[in-house]
Amino acid sequence: MPTAGVKRAAKRKPDAREAAPARNRASRSKGPGLKLKRILVAGLIVALAAPPLQALAYRFIPPPVTELMVQRMIEGYGWDYHWRPLAEISPALVQAAVASEDARFCSHRGFDFGAMQKAMHQNERRPERIKGGSTISQQTAKNVFLWPGRSYVRKAIEAWYTVLIEALWGKRRIMEVYLNVVEFGPGVYGAEAAAQHFFHEDAGALNPAQAAHLIAVLPRPLKWRAVDPGAYVAGRSRRIDGALGAIRADGLAACVRR
Repeated sequence: MPTAGVKRAAKRKPDAREAAPARNRASRSKGPGLKLKRILVAGLIVALAAPPLQALAYRFIPPPVTELMVQRMIEGYGWDYHWRPLAEISPALVQAAVASEDARFCSHRGFDFGAMQKAMHQNERRPERIKGGSTISQQTAKNVFLWPGRSYVRKAIEAWYTVLIEALWGKRRIMEVYLNVVEFGPGVYGAEAAAQHFFHEDAGALNPAQAAHLIAVLPRPLKWRAVDPGAYVAGRSRRIDGALGAIRADGLAACVRR
């Protein structure tokens, strides 16, 4: 009989007071790991949701400031930025941008792989003059949403934003934002600020020659000048001005038409 009593004692379940410390120890051991997982999941949700929400917001409101503008202010270049609706910007500036920066703007979906391949070949032949091959859509995504610099991570994020603005904005809005935030000179952003700064005109009053001069400096706005340019920039300006007739005749900027 004592043996049976021992067996019954062995089978006796621990009471709540004995089980509680074990549960508390298990809870404490899972606590930090569970909290970290929740933080990571929340961070992933924010990372995935933020770009579409930001892009959607800028579909309707002007970007108040960009990373590049902040950097230039820190560097002491000032901040001259005046938003204008596309209807108040000279069509010549739109046509000049298409002629110089992205001739297939109205036909591609954000990326011009032919232009990228051509740029790669040109860079191999003339590495002293690096050509990017980015579309106006890619440049807009970079200018509005990203920090200055070069990296594969940044390029991947730029591609994601490019897809978003092509889907959410459309070509007209992309061009409108592009011409309002692009840097035309040290601390000078957008068509209105550039027209006032360089030509003492409103953006809507720019003539084809003035528009060509502004667009000609876009690759290096800190180094090149729209007024009294050097020989190379003057040549670029003449080529852009000469291409405006073809842009109009071929309807290459028709997707931005008022």
